[in-house]
Amino acid sequence: MRLLLIADTHVPKRARDLPPQLWAAVDEADVVLHAGDWVDVALLDALEQRATRLIGCYGNNDGAALRARLPEVARAELGGLRFAVVHETGPSGGRDQRCAARFPDTDVLVFGHSHIPWDSTAPGGLRLLNPGSPTDRRRQPHCTYLTATADAGQLSDVTLHRLPPR
Repeated sequence: MRLLLIADTHVPKRARDLPPQLWAAVDEADVVLHAGDWVDVALLDALEQRATRLIGCYGNNDGAALRARLPEVARAELGGLRFAVVHETGPSGGRDQRCAARFPDTDVLVFGHSHIPWDSTAPGGLRLLNPGSPTDRRRQPHCTYLTATADAGQLSDVTLHRLPPR
């Protein structure tokens, strides 16, 4: 199962649309996971139409229309793994332990908010992944997203993709 992980798209405030490379990744993915801060319902509509399957949550910059359609925490079983998708996880210090305690029945936690890519494994085995942002790099050198493969209870091929400067 080919996964595409994105967060903090902030369309149309930080970009008018997602980069073409990311739309191509949407087309190739079996599942797109979006960890919040969509900003506008139009992007949710576009991803729902184009993605084979979309799993997402709302973020702190998402208003009432998005919050009416998306949960604070989205959950799904994909490729034999239990996924949770949430926007905020708090400060980086102690994140692994805090998230392991908050999501004890989860194998992979996808999160956003910081715009900083993250890949760690908490005590007990919870994998934490933040894809960064494809539209707003903040203090990062590149805009980014993640791809991965989920199959037979294993997560593999976790790859951080850098987008070309706009």
